[in-house]
Amino acid sequence: MELGFSDAERAANPVDAMERLASSNDWIFDRSAEDEITINVGGTWTDYHVSITWMEDIEALHIACAFDLKVPQPKREEVLRLINMVNEQIWVGHFDLWSGEGLVLYRNALLLSGGSEATESQCGALLSTATEACERYFQAFQFVVWAGKSAREAFNAVIFATAGRA
Repeated sequence: MELGFSDAERAANPVDAMERLASSNDWIFDRSAEDEITINVGGTWTDYHVSITWMEDIEALHIACAFDLKVPQPKREEVLRLINMVNEQIWVGHFDLWSGEGLVLYRNALLLSGGSEATESQCGALLSTATEACERYFQAFQFVVWAGKSAREAFNAVIFATAGRA
């Protein structure tokens, strides 16, 4: 079986759709290169720094969403345990610990093989999936790093869902 990538021409750079999305939402963004954009998205708990890169060689629009929480070396093992628990719960994308800098980030990609074009709807879904995952689990990472909780305690605290109204 031979697997290869398409030589199909693409009418538009997928990063252009992300730039239009950021602009229409009045988010601060920086288009540092033709194939890269960084967007700041405000969340409930913190601001999210979203880096989007078009990787032409594999025809994928990659997203990495990070938040301001540097994990000190003594807490990294427990944060990795938490990342494993969280990743078992999410269906799309995953969390990583960027070991060099100690940053937790969410990563995902939109595959656009064969010259497929990225729609603004797809880009919006990619971005909202990233920020929603970070919103859902941000406090768990804080509980481990700042409150000294175990991965299990932190995970249980954020996975709890209230039903009904008081």
